Amino acid sequence: QVQLMESGGGLVQAGGSLRLSCTASGRIFSTDDMGWYRQAPGKQRELVGTITRVGGTHYADSVKGRFTISRDNAGNSVYLQMNSLKPEDTAVYYCYLQRSVYVYWGQGTQVTVSS
Repeated sequence: QVQLMESGGGLVQAGGSLRLSCTASGRIFSTDDMGWYRQAPGKQRELVGTITRVGGTHYADSVKGRFTISRDNAGNSVYLQMNSLKPEDTAVYYCYLQRSVYVYWGQGTQVTVSS
């Protein structure tokens, strides 16, 4: 069983930065991917970005060049550095870990960007 715990959300002005962290407890495998989704009010959950155990990354077009995903050497923690934040980035951000067809989710952390 894997449990994910996020931290780092909050309120920031447009143009500002935030860094989200997520730590996984339990056994982490070399093939596990981790990353972030977000869900704004009234909208579907959307992928923000993903990172493989060896550091390969993929980002949504809406965050490319502004957000950076990284992972610690042990592979248990994933981070999301968010720069040049926009009001449309306001959402609950969820950390996830994917193992084959199984997906584990964190509880979510609120990010609010004021204009």
